Amino acid sequence: MVNLGIPAPGELKIVFTGTMGTGKTTAIRAISDSATLSTEAPISDGAMGAKTTTTVGFDHGECLLDEGMRLRLFGTPGQERFRFMWDILGAGAFGLVVLADNTRADPIGDVEQYLRAFAPHVPPRRMVVGVGRLADSPSPPLDAYCERLGQAGWDVPVIEVDVRRPQDVRLLLSVLVSMAEVEHG
Repeated sequence: MVNLGIPAPGELKIVFTGTMGTGKTTAIRAISDSATLSTEAPISDGAMGAKTTTTVGFDHGECLLDEGMRLRLFGTPGQERFRFMWDILGAGAFGLVVLADNTRADPIGDVEQYLRAFAPHVPPRRMVVGVGRLADSPSPPLDAYCERLGQAGWDVPVIEVDVRRPQDVRLLLSVLVSMAEVEHG
């Protein structure tokens, strides 16, 4: 049984969120040190390109940092109808990774939606945004994310990411952990 609540000492709970198809499940699988748990189901509205399943509960994996800190990784469902899971998974979270798909109509608006949804659980200084599919759609550029999010009061790091590459996902997590180290001085 996976504990969704407060992590034990020496552990940090990190939540991956974003719209359907941003790569939350892929990111967790890319860096998990053990087998992952996934609650995938067929997409009820029809496939999205090659994507035929979606997360309906949560994804879970774990990875160990060099410092001996264990990260408990949780991926949320991306669809609004499963929003109740966002609060369940956000409870007790140390940090938040919001993944964005730059090919969507308003990816920055998508990011703002998730930042607002998780604000009751995670302070902004423990949030990071990973933007994917920039090669397919270079607009909006990362600077536009930073500018618009900053205007909305979200001073969060925005990083280009390919969630299939473990080193990219680890970079997002490293930024989160380093932000906490600065926070605790």
